[in-house]
Amino acid sequence: MAETNGRNTAEPGRLAAVLRPVRAGNGFEEALEQILQLLRLGLVPAGERLPAERELAERMGISRVTLREALKVLTEQRLLESRRGRYGGTFVLPRPEAYGEDELRRRLAGADVEDTLRFREVLEVGAAGLCAAHGLTDEGARRLRAALAATHDAPLTEYRRRDTLLHLTLAELSGSPSLAERYAAVRAGVNELLDCIPILVRNLEHSQQQHTAVVEAVLAGDADGAREAMREHCGGTAALLRGFLS
Repeated sequence: MAETNGRNTAEPGRLAAVLRPVRAGNGFEEALEQILQLLRLGLVPAGERLPAERELAERMGISRVTLREALKVLTEQRLLESRRGRYGGTFVLPRPEAYGEDELRRRLAGADVEDTLRFREVLEVGAAGLCAAHGLTDEGARRLRAALAATHDAPLTEYRRRDTLLHLTLAELSGSPSLAERYAAVRAGVNELLDCIPILVRNLEHSQQQHTAVVEAVLAGDADGAREAMREHCGGTAALLRGFLS
């Protein structure tokens, strides 16, 4: 595992889409759910450190005792690792390789895939349209271009994480925190399914073309074009998953 010197690269603003105050009565369960979303979305890459316990507890409105209980469960599941020393903290462990068809079908047993894919499409198409229709600030445009460039430069092992970050960036730039929050939850579920199937280079190349079309339409202020390009892109992901399910 690469040495990180204890750094945490997650952007504070991006964490807000996932980490939020939990409801009274279910602090442990909801904290566990939110940290799992953080991991599934790749907001903290493998080998890097989670935000400090104090920050996590404050964001979720829970005690550090409750937070530590949730972290302990994820450590026992080999998703996290606690380290001591100068560069200590709680670190994200590398995720297993694609689980395969059996694990995919097991996960599908507890999921309404069609509902998840359709809701994802509604959120994605809406976010792209809003970004284009309302326009982006110079900083927003810079973030979007950087997120797209990161997917082009990604090695296969990093591609899905950077793909997720590109889509999250669009959701965040839509101007609707509620949309970004819902999208983060839906995307975490989609990633659970995508992690069970292999990365196909031909599909990746096609996705990159679609990503570029979406971003160019958004930056040009072409709301209809952005929505259509995103709808086509979501349809490709849905078709890929259905293909492995059939």
